[in-house]
Amino acid sequence: MKIESPEFQHESVIPSKFTCDGEDVAPPLKITGVPEDAKTLALIVDDPDAASGAWVHWTVWNIPAEASVTIEGGLPGGVMQGVTSSGNIGYAGPCPPSGTHRYFFKAYALDSELDLSPETMAEALMQAMEGHTLDKAQLIGLYERL
Repeated sequence: MKIESPEFQHESVIPSKFTCDGEDVAPPLKITGVPEDAKTLALIVDDPDAASGAWVHWTVWNIPAEASVTIEGGLPGGVMQGVTSSGNIGYAGPCPPSGTHRYFFKAYALDSELDLSPETMAEALMQAMEGHTLDKAQLIGLYERL
């Protein structure tokens, strides 16, 4: 399985459009090589370089699993988003206070849908995925505020 974005390469700079310095919208993502027996996908975006520990910027689950999935703009019906470390539901773009931070876009292929509420945080999502993950992929983007 592979996750990539047409907007930035693995371990390269995330364009400011997708950060707190720009439009703060989620970058388009493409997930390919999804296992045939996957029913849904989940996505967790976090920053392990935050001073307080991993800062969660986005959690998404129940993304329909297809051979190739593109996540851009609005999400399809039935797709759920959870609470970020800032306490909001939905995408919260990179916004490091200082220095260059790494942002891990982690995609998971799951063998089932997850019955979780929108108030779900990343830790509970990870627990719900235990025993249901068929494959995973990761894309790392970098960002430093000027």
